[in-house]
Amino acid sequence: MEPLRIAMFAWESLYGVRVGGLAPHVSELSEALAARGHEVHVFTRRGQYGPYDLIKGVHYQRVRSDASGGIVHQMDSLCDAFLDRFKAVERLFGRFDILHGHDWHPVTALYRLKKKGRQFVLTYHSTEWGRNGNRHGTSPESREISHREWLGGYEAKEIIVTSRALMDELQSIYSIPSYKLNLVPNGIFPKKIRRDVDAKEVKLRYGIAPESPLVLFVGRMKYQKGPDLLVKAVPHVLRKRRDARFAFAGDGDLRPACQAKARQMGVAGACHFMGYMPDAGLIDLFNACDMLAVPSRNEPFGIVVLEAWDACKPAIGTQAVRLIDDFVNGIKAWPSPDSIAWCINDVVDKPGALKWMGRQGKRLVDTVYDWNVIADKLLRVYDKALC
Repeated sequence: MEPLRIAMFAWESLYGVRVGGLAPHVSELSEALAARGHEVHVFTRRGQYGPYDLIKGVHYQRVRSDASGGIVHQMDSLCDAFLDRFKAVERLFGRFDILHGHDWHPVTALYRLKKKGRQFVLTYHSTEWGRNGNRHGTSPESREISHREWLGGYEAKEIIVTSRALMDELQSIYSIPSYKLNLVPNGIFPKKIRRDVDAKEVKLRYGIAPESPLVLFVGRMKYQKGPDLLVKAVPHVLRKRRDARFAFAGDGDLRPACQAKARQMGVAGACHFMGYMPDAGLIDLFNACDMLAVPSRNEPFGIVVLEAWDACKPAIGTQAVRLIDDFVNGIKAWPSPDSIAWCINDVVDKPGALKWMGRQGKRLVDTVYDWNVIADKLLRVYDKALC
């Protein structure tokens, strides 16, 4: 394939405003494409950065927009800024071959470009239905977001989904035809997370006894991600291992309720709510923990599982986390406190089983979910879009 000029549109990235798992997806996938000789420009929010940078071979075209009002108004303003910057960049660098948007946020900009004869590719990372915990939102804002998700699927030349579960979800909710859908999973650069750390020292740093089993939750503390289910599972685990500890790395609107519930159940001493953590702290926790917990009610993919596997740690997830192969690289629970606790209890006293499952996950990271492998799959979708 001849080198392509690619425009990525995303409301978050690693080198702009970072919110969740979409940020590493956009930045790291762009790096893998650039390493193959393609010219990649990421149009994203500016945050605390300047308007332009060339980082790891990727051009970051950052814009400012109106951050007041609700999320729909904010994205309208962001799309206006994207369009202005896109036109300026094309005048300077030349016409883009591929326009690639991520989630609903840039759909308005891409739709306006399509009306001028430009085709686009759209990756869905989740749906409004899923983010609401497998429920349709009833607010005007939620309905508008759902409409833009539908519009993006209707207008895109090719659609990318990160998992079979998300593909099924999109077809069920928005009736997107199968001929448009392409499965290109999330990925990770191997050894991104893996470090040789002193697990006892890391635990002590956060007030955890060195010999205590540590269960780690990483992510937004939102209803979709189920941190409340994990908190409610804690008493059941403590009945088996009184010294077990639970670290919650992340922030969100459920954090106060989870902290209150832990106090109410008398397990606050076993729960460490750490809020948002920088990468260095997260990497230490991944390598020091005994297992990752992913108690999601809805999980389109789960990049955090790949991060745990890269650190050779198994994942205890719900049935929503289809990435996990049961009792091979983790264990699947029903989305209930009792079931989650049963899965944790099944392995909390089996260090050999934990290490074996972690190694199986690491093999997948090295062979299947390496961004360099994923980039080749994406390029095949781009080839279809150019036909």
